[in-house]
Amino acid sequence: EQLPFTDKGDLRNAYPLGLQAVPDSEVVRIHSSSGTTGQPVIIPYTAGDVADWAEMFARCYRYAGMTEEDRIQITPGYGLWTAGIGFQAGAEKMGAMAIPMGPGNTQKQLQMMVDLKATVLASTSSYALLLAEEVANQKLGEQIHLKRGVIGSERWGDKMRSRIAEELGIELFDIYGLTEIYGPGISIDCSEHDGLHYWSDYLYFEILDQETLKPVPMGEYGELVITTFRKEGAPLLRYRTHDITRFIPGPCACGSVYPRHDRIIGRTDDMVKVKGVNIYPGQIDELLKTVAGVSSEYLVTVDHQDGKDCVFLAFEIINGVDKQDIEAEVKRQFKSRVGLSVIPMAGPMGSLPRSEKKSVRIIDRRFS
Repeated sequence: EQLPFTDKGDLRNAYPLGLQAVPDSEVVRIHSSSGTTGQPVIIPYTAGDVADWAEMFARCYRYAGMTEEDRIQITPGYGLWTAGIGFQAGAEKMGAMAIPMGPGNTQKQLQMMVDLKATVLASTSSYALLLAEEVANQKLGEQIHLKRGVIGSERWGDKMRSRIAEELGIELFDIYGLTEIYGPGISIDCSEHDGLHYWSDYLYFEILDQETLKPVPMGEYGELVITTFRKEGAPLLRYRTHDITRFIPGPCACGSVYPRHDRIIGRTDDMVKVKGVNIYPGQIDELLKTVAGVSSEYLVTVDHQDGKDCVFLAFEIINGVDKQDIEAEVKRQFKSRVGLSVIPMAGPMGSLPRSEKKSVRIIDRRFS
């Protein structure tokens, strides 16, 4: 607890390679964040880092019940982004077939999925939903061979999870990671689906109160802070991820010795504060899953109108339900659970935009 923290600002200030901890001759690769909210972060990798990452990712696949007999269709992006190459490295380490599609070109994705008999889909939740809807629309359900989906890169709720699983007929696994700490593959849920096992032989996790930066009691939510044990190219000490989660106490029923954290419910920096109340996407997921007739897709917009802040919640409803009744129920639930009044806007299925990457869930227009 006496050691200092590292934050993304430190990495941005060190751009491009100020935090490189080894000679250039030992760096075999770099990866980078998108830099959409500021200076990009560049992380150098040694051969040892690449090997460790592949081992962690292969471990993720094994925890998801996969073997060398699987065919893994990889839809996340390649290039500077860590996602695609991480999924591929894990597949190759395990001996499975990698189908390195990358993002987009949905019709080609479906063709390869059918023709190559892919058994595993690696994807963001947003793109998995888009593919699931296309499989249903094109009546391809009897032609696909998918058994599992490994989904990461963004937080996703139970309603979206259920839709993807039902449309594709697969078991879904939640994988976690971030560019600064190798990439995806540092934790995954097992077949018990009771939290994500993280690789404590490679990483040290802390969960801290985001205000005091002191450890929270076991089982309470806080900010995840990670220290790397083996990373060579750019080791990180007490890196503040800004992801909100909690430790799950006790052993897992699967018998694994690796500890667990819960799903990421939000980020300290994707929170929006309205009238002194914090709103996280995870709260909206939990709220909407309790309302019958509401689908998984939604968009929260905060605006300033007539001298006051207003919260608009657009969401999709299934055919045949009463729009006004559902809007009234969502409004009631929002007030009860979040503590704010909301203007609900129900629309038909497909009315909100779909994304091949991450979906935007909250837009704050008050300061634009």
